[in-house]
Amino acid sequence: MTDHATTGEAHEAGPTEWVSREEVGVGPWPGEWPADDRYDPELLANGDRRNVVDAYRYWRREAIVSDMDSRRHPFHVAIENFQHDHNIGTVVRTANAFAAAEVHIVGRRRWNRRGAMVTDRYQHLRHHEDVDGLVTFAAESGLAIVAVDNTPGARPIETVGLPRSCVLLFGQEGPGLSAGAQSAASLVVSIAQFGTTRSINAGVAAGIVMHAWVGQHADLSAAW
Repeated sequence: MTDHATTGEAHEAGPTEWVSREEVGVGPWPGEWPADDRYDPELLANGDRRNVVDAYRYWRREAIVSDMDSRRHPFHVAIENFQHDHNIGTVVRTANAFAAAEVHIVGRRRWNRRGAMVTDRYQHLRHHEDVDGLVTFAAESGLAIVAVDNTPGARPIETVGLPRSCVLLFGQEGPGLSAGAQSAASLVVSIAQFGTTRSINAGVAAGIVMHAWVGQHADLSAAW
């Protein structure tokens, strides 16, 4: 199965494409094609304009996912979606950038994919009807649940040690984490703020916390 660039599937431009002054990606493969089944013949013939790093240019989607599976980190990301949170696409895109093992959507199954910028094609996603479903998954998988919320008693993400195998759990924009999510967590962390706003965007918060995990546990020599 190939991406929208080769199937003709409609794709709505995202923010990074709006400001691009040059065409994204590469044209048809020059010269003799590689004898490697990871490569997609349609992409080799027509060019690869997808939002992927250069190392994956011309690769089939399945080949990219398979290779990413060998590189993924042992942290998961979960976000509550009881009010159709518009930040979920951004969370998915960031989780893909940091090679999260999986993204879990808790609550409503449907979410706005616009912010994901097609990265959901390469990121494992799992749905849970409620927080209890996520808790069961975490327990069976040996994952600590780390809730992210600026609540009394939360420990600063800037100084706390994060578990290597964990689920980073984020609440919705506005109300934050549900009571069930907070009670399920073995650790609650907060992000230091110094301005007037009560909270920051959930997508931004997710990026900050994922990067904190990367700073503590990832092999930085393996970054692109």
